[in-house]
Amino acid sequence: MQNPGSTTPDPLGRFPAQERFADGAQYIAGRLRTGTSGRTHAVVDPATGEEVLTCELAGTDDVDAAVAAARAAFPAWAGATPGERSDALHRFAAVLAGQAEDFARAESLQCGKPLKLTREFDVPGTIDNTAFFAGAARHLQGQSAGEYSGDHTSYVRREPIGVVGSVAPWNYPLQMAAWKILPAIAAGNTIVLKPAELTPLTSLLFAQAATAAGIPDGVINIVTGTGREAGERLVGHPDVAMTSFTGSTAVGRRVAEIATATVKRLHLELGGKAPFVVFDDADLDAAVQGAVAGSLINTGQDCTAATRAYVQRPLYEAFVERTAALMETVRLGDPFAAGTDLGPLVSHVQRDRVAAFVDRARAYARVVTGGEAPQGDLGNGAYYLPTLVADAAQDSEIVQSEIFGPVLVVLPFDSDDEGIALANDTPYGLAASAWSRDVYRANRATREIKAGCVWVNDHIPIISEMPHGGYKASGFGKDMSAYSFEEYTQIKHVMFDNTAVVRKDWHRTVFGDR
Repeated sequence: MQNPGSTTPDPLGRFPAQERFADGAQYIAGRLRTGTSGRTHAVVDPATGEEVLTCELAGTDDVDAAVAAARAAFPAWAGATPGERSDALHRFAAVLAGQAEDFARAESLQCGKPLKLTREFDVPGTIDNTAFFAGAARHLQGQSAGEYSGDHTSYVRREPIGVVGSVAPWNYPLQMAAWKILPAIAAGNTIVLKPAELTPLTSLLFAQAATAAGIPDGVINIVTGTGREAGERLVGHPDVAMTSFTGSTAVGRRVAEIATATVKRLHLELGGKAPFVVFDDADLDAAVQGAVAGSLINTGQDCTAATRAYVQRPLYEAFVERTAALMETVRLGDPFAAGTDLGPLVSHVQRDRVAAFVDRARAYARVVTGGEAPQGDLGNGAYYLPTLVADAAQDSEIVQSEIFGPVLVVLPFDSDDEGIALANDTPYGLAASAWSRDVYRANRATREIKAGCVWVNDHIPIISEMPHGGYKASGFGKDMSAYSFEEYTQIKHVMFDNTAVVRKDWHRTVFGDR
């Protein structure tokens, strides 16, 4: 591990990444180690553009070592009782709670998230997920036994799958690590996780906290490397029994192609372009506040973020005006400063990508507010102003493509039929929301909008007990909840002959007298 520079104390208390990961950015068999690819990558604070950690990236040898460690740990971990795994996860939740401030600061540093967001959302949500799966570990149930065929008794066992290879994105590094690791290990699997090389810090902290809680070495392993080298090796590894991937639909197709070559179980949570449908009887003030919060959460880098607002024509102009005005009050700033509402995007590359979408849209739509990077003190960071775009065509790029930035597009509709049809008119189906005071109208929207989650008069909240996952090009499989837990198991049918002697009838029917 290379030291990127001074270790002078930071008056804002940023996380000291270079000190905590001096031994490397790979976590294999319970210890940190350096990568063997021969290449390095700089983790950068997107608020300042300054390097906070330079790590040696994982090569295929590191992936092989991590998979071997997970494979070696599997028999004992799978053989532990549900109660033993549950107790370990309860201890894990307690360790996470004790280290909550470290996790919040590390997540803010690498992602640019406001510290108040990581303190109040990312970290508490992760601790809650850990506690949930600690309880779920005791409910690895099959089905009731029964005599379904003469004197034979059948029952169903749920068993762990083996080594899980997971690839996580950069937008919610801590939560995505938790969503992949926790159900897998609660069910008795072991895991190798590849975080995005932009944001490895909290995944590494998460694995270290698991070790501190007494989870055996090798159950959780982290490899920090590129998708092309470390990711593809992990997904295609012959000793990996299941692949879980969160990211873009385009990369998800590549993951599926590699995974199916070895007939792996596959779990994909892919892109989104969430519609935000406002009917003409909606509470306009509530809808405006929901649209701003829902579109700007995590600087818009959220696959469930509100990105397409469809507003019934009587409310359209007022919605556009009020949403733009509220966006202009949002305070951009240092993620570690108390008054900051919105931080930078994860990188300058992502900021420039978002800006290019908006710049191209000027030719066919109206940029009502925002649409540029701020100047002055924030000029060195990857900041972009909250942006509202109106009057684009339904088939335009800015309506159909995933932007992943602080940009909300607003379009009008006339009839309820049209609003629901427009909401469904993209390849994606991850999340949506409907805004109405009429329970029948709202219920119709929840029924007919094709998405894995439809909120009513709200947008973005998630809870550990309920599933998260998409329809259509947004992938398949669920995160969180008991549904997620079950996805990391395989089902075995067991059948007993209940008679005291070996039965001859079935054999005679098949083979005749012998």
